[in-house]
Amino acid sequence: MEINTLYQKLLKHINDYLKSTNKKGIIIGLSGGIDSALVCALCSKAVGKKNVLSLILPCETSENEIKDAKLVAARFKINRQIIDLTPVYEKFIKILPTADRITKGNLKARLRMLTLYYFANKLNYLVAGTGNKSEISVGYFTKYGDGASDFLPIGDLYKSEVRKLSEFAGIPKRIIEKIPTAGFWKKQTDEKELGITYDKLESMLKTGKLSTKIMNKVIQAKHKLRPPVMFYISTL
Repeated sequence: MEINTLYQKLLKHINDYLKSTNKKGIIIGLSGGIDSALVCALCSKAVGKKNVLSLILPCETSENEIKDAKLVAARFKINRQIIDLTPVYEKFIKILPTADRITKGNLKARLRMLTLYYFANKLNYLVAGTGNKSEISVGYFTKYGDGASDFLPIGDLYKSEVRKLSEFAGIPKRIIEKIPTAGFWKKQTDEKELGITYDKLESMLKTGKLSTKIMNKVIQAKHKLRPPVMFYISTL
């Protein structure tokens, strides 16, 4: 699809969906990465910047990531609030059993989800998710964390499409070109954690020629993409 056509279709879908829910606006968790930057750009254009609130939610987050998140909010003139979740996270870690860094990272994502929905309830807004198709397909998100949202504006776009659309939408170049990271721990990167580059992953997903490792990720991701399973008494 031609890039301008895709852009216009997404704007219309976002605007139509917001109207269909009778909500007043949209909340976005702004991380400083390309995905949340693009979602901010799309939503602010679709429903008006006054109807979008970006929340910057550092949790042991580097100053560079916070700086990039501020840059995006300023570029698109979106209302923003910064709420440091580090003290809350540290208190949780003190009272919870010792865990590995992935489990701790998932806790950070879920604390952000709680905060996003607190504001969504308070303001009668929708929460816009920032996941893309490459990540969603292999379950690279935290269930009930960054995977929790009311709609996914870029959920059907592969990472390469996110990059192209970000260029078209005017996302700052340094954010488009930076190494993707969830920021769960120092020097963590998406591709290192996935064990594959986004380009190779996209090629596999498009052709269906999956490596054993990626096939296992796709299979294991299925439970994360479904609502909770209900056991119907009549079938037991």
